[in-house]
Amino acid sequence: MQINLQGKNAMVCGASRGIGNAIAMLFAQLGANVTLVARNAAILERVVRDLDTSKGQKHDFIAADFSKPEELKEKLRLKVNEPKVYNILVNNTGGPPAGLAIDAELHEYTLAFTNHLLCNQILVQTLVDGMRASGYGRIINIISTSVKVPLKGLGVSNTIRGAVGNWSKTLANELGKYNITVNNILPGATETDRLKQIIEGKASKQNHSIEEVNNEMMEEIPLARFAKPEETAFAAAFLASEYAAYITGINLPVDGGRTPSL
Repeated sequence: MQINLQGKNAMVCGASRGIGNAIAMLFAQLGANVTLVARNAAILERVVRDLDTSKGQKHDFIAADFSKPEELKEKLRLKVNEPKVYNILVNNTGGPPAGLAIDAELHEYTLAFTNHLLCNQILVQTLVDGMRASGYGRIINIISTSVKVPLKGLGVSNTIRGAVGNWSKTLANELGKYNITVNNILPGATETDRLKQIIEGKASKQNHSIEEVNNEMMEEIPLARFAKPEETAFAAAFLASEYAAYITGINLPVDGGRTPSL
C-alpha cells in the first residue's frame, strides 16, 4: 500500500511548528499541494520553502490569527476565490493554557471556543462546497485524548476538545453522502512546544525537576516514550488517502496506549 496525494489540495492549520508542521511536510512529500495556515507569516514563508516540490507541487500560506474569526473568514474567502478546490482540511490549533476548570475565567473558555470550534466551522464551511463538487473530501481534526478521558490540570482544554469531538461526529453524519469523511486524531504526549510548556508548568507547581515530571508522565505510557510529531502525521496521511474512504466519524488515538479506555 502506497499513499499518493498527487493532485490533491490540502489546507493544514497550525503548520508553522509541531504536529501541524509534520503533517504539512508529509503531505507535500506524498504529492499534495499544501496551503499552510498559522499566525506568523515569516515562519510560514520559511516552511513553504522547505516543502517538497519534486512532483510539481505548488505550496502557499495564509497568515491568520484564530482569535479573530472574521479576519480568518475574509482571508479564506480571498483564497478560495482562486481556481482551486481543496480536498483535504486539517484542523489543528494549539491548546489552551493549563489550569483547573473551576479556576478558569469566562474569557478563557470563550477564547478557546473561538480558536477551536468557531474557526474550525469557518474553515469547513468555506471549503466544503469544493469537496462536494470534487466528490472527495477529508476533514481531519487534531484534538486530544481528553475527548475520551479528561486530562488532569487541563480544564478548559478538556471542555473545548469535547465540544469539537461532538461537532466532528455530527459533521461526519451530515457529510458522508457527499463522500466527505470527518475524523479526529487524538495525540497523546508528543514532543512539541506545548508538551514542554506543560512539563515546565507541572515541575514548577509540584516543585519537581523537569526530569522527574518527564519520568512520571512516561510511566503512564505503555510504550514508555513520548510520540514524535511525525507519528501523528502518518495517521493523518492515511485518513487523508483513498484507503480511508470507508472510515468516518471516529476518534483515532495516537498516544502510545496511554488512554485507559478503548
